[in-house]
Amino acid sequence: MGEERFGEFVLVRRHGDGGHVAELALNRPKAMNAVSTAMARSVAEACAALGADRDVRVVVVTSTHERAFCVGADLKERNSFSDAELVRQRPVARGAYTGVLELSVPTVAAVHGFALGGGFELALSCDLIVADRTAVVGLPEVSVGVIPGGGGTQLLPRRVGAARAAELIFTARRLEAVEARELGLVDQLVEEGRDTEEALALASRIAVNSPVGLRAAKRALRLGHGLDLRAGLEVEDAAWRSVAFSGDRAEGVAAFNEKRKPRWPGE
Repeated sequence: MGEERFGEFVLVRRHGDGGHVAELALNRPKAMNAVSTAMARSVAEACAALGADRDVRVVVVTSTHERAFCVGADLKERNSFSDAELVRQRPVARGAYTGVLELSVPTVAAVHGFALGGGFELALSCDLIVADRTAVVGLPEVSVGVIPGGGGTQLLPRRVGAARAAELIFTARRLEAVEARELGLVDQLVEEGRDTEEALALASRIAVNSPVGLRAAKRALRLGHGLDLRAGLEVEDAAWRSVAFSGDRAEGVAAFNEKRKPRWPGE
């Protein structure tokens, strides 16, 4: 398992044969992974590198802190900003969330402890969220005079519906793991301390499949969401056409007929 550092606060580790599963680890333990300007820039840089790496088939976002996934924006840093500095910092902060959201491969968040505000938005930016029983999630931004700014007002309704998202955002309440799973804020609930292990196992099950197929399936899911059925089916058809004549499709059909594991060319 190789390891690469992006700035001071982000690590990228490769797992499995071929390094097809990449782990993006938030690593700012002294601040419970609060997202500072430097950390946001590093997350964006790591995502750009992973997005350009055709060997990567799945990305898992994890935390090295024992008691937190990420507690959100670094409010101590924000408190020192002038209005002009906050305006300049905004694109940098936003880049961390869009970096995760726009990864073309499937993404899984491994959540334990606190995942609040921007921390939970990093998880919401992933396709799937695996949480252990210590997880506490929420979007408390209105309690400090702002609103979710990392995609929360758009991503949470897509998971739980508009009315439920409004209640959670307007009340700024925190949810413990069991309720979060019941309401659909997380997808899998696992035993304490097993979030990263289970998320990596899930990623490994995903990564055995066609990289071309995975990217196209994610594109169809993302672009088709919220469209009427007719428009959504057109999105699906375009994604299908992008894989139907690929090397992966040819290899997958051949491997099925020859009763062997496919050797994906990834193109």
